[in-house]
Order: sequence, then C-alpha cells, then structure tokens
Amino acid sequence: MKAIEIISVPVTDQDRAKDFYVKLGFQILMEAPYGEGKWIQLGFPGQDACITLVNWFPNMPAGSMRGFVIKSDSLEQDIEEFTAKGIEVGKIEDTPWGKFLSVKDPDGNALSFHQH
Repeated sequence: MKAIEIISVPVTDQDRAKDFYVKLGFQILMEAPYGEGKWIQLGFPGQDACITLVNWFPNMPAGSMRGFVIKSDSLEQDIEEFTAKGIEVGKIEDTPWGKFLSVKDPDGNALSFHQH
C-alpha cells in the first residue's frame, strides 16, 4: 500500500455538490461522463488524496458520510471565508487533540475542519 487515493462522497445532485466543494477550496481534477451520471473528482492543490462525488452506490445514501476530516491552519480564517461564501458553519469545538469546525454539504454529509 502506498497512500489513500480517492474517498467517495455520496450525493444526490453532483453539480450542486461540485459547486459546494469548489466553494470550500477543492479544485476539479476530472469531470467526465460515467454511466447515467458523471465522474467528478476533486482535490486540494499539491495533495494526492482526493474525493469523488458519487450517486451510484445503493448502500451509501446521500448525506451518510461522517468522519471526513480536513486539516486547517486557521479555523477562524475558515469561518470568515466560508461565511462570506454563504456556507453555514458550526461552532469551534476545543478538544485535547485539537480544535474542530463542522460543516455540512448540501446533502448533509458532515465535514470536520481540524486545527492542531
């Protein structure tokens, strides 16, 4: 094994989800027809791990993703940027293993931004 490559994010509307994740700072790496939908792959600049927006796994309903953690240098700065873009954010949670900020995508998938 070498690295985590792709994490599937279950969504209902791929274009709506794509717009949301681009607002968060993801870049589109690949977009192509796939079956009745699209293959939409997004990632952060300079990172190997990426996500794909899926709607074809019956056992992964849209909105069911939890535990997806994204490293952040400044949660306060994230709050300012996200709020300015119309993205709702939770409150910063302070834990012994760092600070966390929760954000939900349009389908209710939960993302946590983590600052050490």
